Amino acid sequence: MKIKLFITMIILLSLSVIAFAQQAPEYSITEAEICTSVEDRTPVGAGNSFSSDVEELYCFTKIVSNQDEGSIVHVWLYNDRVMARVELPFKAKHWRTWSKKTILPSWTGKWRVDVEASDGTLLSSKEFEIK
Repeated sequence: MKIKLFITMIILLSLSVIAFAQQAPEYSITEAEICTSVEDRTPVGAGNSFSSDVEELYCFTKIVSNQDEGSIVHVWLYNDRVMARVELPFKAKHWRTWSKKTILPSWTGKWRVDVEASDGTLLSSKEFEIK
């Protein structure tokens, strides 16, 4: 009788672990671009080097997820200092989204945008330079 109870408990525990693993969010970034604008949900003027008079830049991201909704975060960094954190919700398993950052002419140098899952997991990183 104790063996049956033990086996039943092991089976139930295994099923709950499998169910939890199936529900855990999984994200994939299939495209990340730094660009000067977004038109018709498409990045325009993508590059990795921009003039200091650019005024603003966009980080465009395509997400594929096993969840119908959730969120990612764009972390804009200038010389490894966080300049902005933008949470971006998504509402389908395949989604395109973007954030925008104003760039002052004096902010020349190395930049990057880290794309993170809502739990802080790094999904992608895109480096660029302002000259």
